Amino acid sequence: MRIAFYAPLKAPDHPVASGDRTMARSFVQALSHAGHEVALASRLRTFDATGDPTRQVRLRHLGQKIAARFVVRASAGTAPDLWFTYHVHHKAPDHLGPLVSRMLGIPYVVAEASVAPRRRTGPWSEGYADALAAIRAADTVVAVNPHDVAEVRKARDAGAPCELLAPFLDVDAFAGAQAPAARATNPGEARLVTVAMMREGAKLASYRVLATALAALRDRPWKLSIVGDGPARASVEESFAPLAARVRFVGARQREEIAGLLAASDLFVWPAVDEAFGMAFLEAQACGLPVVGADTPGVASVVNAGSTGLLCPMGDAPAFAAAMDTLIADTALRERMGRAAVRHVRERHDLPAGAARLDAMLRAVVARRAGATPAAPRARRHAPSRAPR
Repeated sequence: MRIAFYAPLKAPDHPVASGDRTMARSFVQALSHAGHEVALASRLRTFDATGDPTRQVRLRHLGQKIAARFVVRASAGTAPDLWFTYHVHHKAPDHLGPLVSRMLGIPYVVAEASVAPRRRTGPWSEGYADALAAIRAADTVVAVNPHDVAEVRKARDAGAPCELLAPFLDVDAFAGAQAPAARATNPGEARLVTVAMMREGAKLASYRVLATALAALRDRPWKLSIVGDGPARASVEESFAPLAARVRFVGARQREEIAGLLAASDLFVWPAVDEAFGMAFLEAQACGLPVVGADTPGVASVVNAGSTGLLCPMGDAPAFAAAMDTLIADTALRERMGRAAVRHVRERHDLPAGAARLDAMLRAVVARRAGATPAAPRARRHAPSRAPR
């Protein structure tokens, strides 16, 4: 199928790395792996971080104009067979997909939608209404975080499809990664690592929980490498200042470098405050690392607690310290969990499995549409090479 792909929060070719960009890229990769022809439909970013109703309305009008132009071009060339939007919520609604899909008569699919009823009123009420309209208009919603499913199903008509898809990644891009050739090692010292952006809110809260937990383990043999950067870096560094001699700030790195840094470590640690699930947990396990994280539905969906890592109550620094202490002290347990981690992600979260499951969902959507209103065949032509902005 020809699939128009859109990510209103952050396009897959956005210059700033984040977990959201990683997942957008993973969906493009999965769709391509399944044999579909994927084209980026637009780079319009509808993200409103501060709750500005005027901005939300302006973005809606801009999105409608871009959607209309897309329809004109598609009608004159080759229209997509399906529109696929990744990540819709009140801070980044989809103003393009519902309109384009309706005007072209093609299926509309949303992956990773979230509904926060408390945003029905207040500064994000416009974005909330637009996101809810898109979620209701979708032929199916593909959920990657189990936590989102209940509210999404409530928001949609009874029986409207909302299917769970296990998060996935290209395991081969991480498994077997080579550690950096030159690094100082201490056989008796556990090498901890975390990978996360540095920004205000949940990320900074997670870093602070981690710093507090590690401060309780000063008498244990460990060192921590922090991979990531961002506007809250000064605050993160301040949190770890009392542990400065044992903490190394690596900065932002590309995927290949991250894989190498993970491979050079013994244990991945991240408190994951208010995170959906965390692609970094999958990446670490693919590199053979046991993990310590938060016991939330999203993280628990990618970590086999007790087998590939240890999970603790979210935000509980003493519990997080105790979990890290267990794995710092027990090398054999770390090694067993690391081996189990690689098996776990290969069996449940590898790209081919995710691509096959996603492909089956999309083909079911198309089949349901065809059963209702058979679509006329379209002549194949070359699609425009540039995405509208």
